[in-house]
Amino acid sequence: MSEDKLPELGKIHPAFFDRVIYPKLGAPSRDVVIGPRHGVDYGVLRVGPKYLAFSTDPFFIVPSFGFAKAAWFGFHIVFCDVAVSGLTPRYLTIDLNLPPEMTESELEEMWDAIHAEAVKYGISILTGHTARYTGCNYPMVGGATSIAVGGKRDLRGPGRVRTGDRIVITKGPAIETTGLLAVLFPEKFIAAGGVAFQKEAAAVFSRMTVMEDCAIARKFRGVHVMHDATECGVWGGLYEMARAGGYGLRIEEEAIPVLPVIRRTAELFKFDPFAAISEGTLIAMADERDADGLIRALGDEGIPAATVGEVVSAAEGLKIMGRSGERPLEHPTVDPYWVLAAEFSK
Repeated sequence: MSEDKLPELGKIHPAFFDRVIYPKLGAPSRDVVIGPRHGVDYGVLRVGPKYLAFSTDPFFIVPSFGFAKAAWFGFHIVFCDVAVSGLTPRYLTIDLNLPPEMTESELEEMWDAIHAEAVKYGISILTGHTARYTGCNYPMVGGATSIAVGGKRDLRGPGRVRTGDRIVITKGPAIETTGLLAVLFPEKFIAAGGVAFQKEAAAVFSRMTVMEDCAIARKFRGVHVMHDATECGVWGGLYEMARAGGYGLRIEEEAIPVLPVIRRTAELFKFDPFAAISEGTLIAMADERDADGLIRALGDEGIPAATVGEVVSAAEGLKIMGRSGERPLEHPTVDPYWVLAAEFSK
């Protein structure tokens, strides 16, 4: 399929946005500091001396997780994309278009979990809409907008990146792919690797957030830009970040941390973990003077991280240095998570 056409599943390819969406973004405004662009998870509005970052996502609820666990995941999907702005997450607006089969007790369990996470991170519910409608189905039960607030100095973005900045990655690839598939299809994991393997893989579910990663990174002025490696994973995230900032990258593949259970998952189910959706993996470009301190601070909180390369000039391009030599970094375009989920669902 052509890259400027709609895909069957997953996010729309950048070429389609370039042709259809991005040329038509409504009335221009000088107060829009960062508008829609590839590789940036948030938009930023200037209001007087304050800067507000916004990110909007579907509100994602999978009943088979259990409604409390599903709400935890839905909440973090919404807030991780605004946390990477460098501003402090503060507000939530939420639209719940609920399936008719959702019960009162299920809604209460879901909302209690949302409230608990909001209290934990100091986030206030600002406004919303709640109703049940015919035609609404799981897992997309509405949408939500997260809002972060701060000053100009707090804001991170692609324009701050400089040649020589280090690439720091937390947790490694395929966090979301492993965590979701192990919870959704436990029998597949048990058949492939046994009960203990399935339990270890399912435990990765709780790592599917960069809220703590970003809270630590905000303390370092030298962290210039951050990105959550969602669709198409680490390779997709790095490619999109470089495109958004107009710089090149030199990446040492062997330096990227990979959790042993994720390496085994990728081997058993035969997919490239670096191309797989990975909510919970933070990619940051940081000044060389702050990179080591950031990694130590993350490690002190139990978050594995490593320097995996550096920013180079745009003329040098996007390069991955691996065991077999040098190769170009290309956007994966197809995320193996969707292929595996479809195969496992048969």
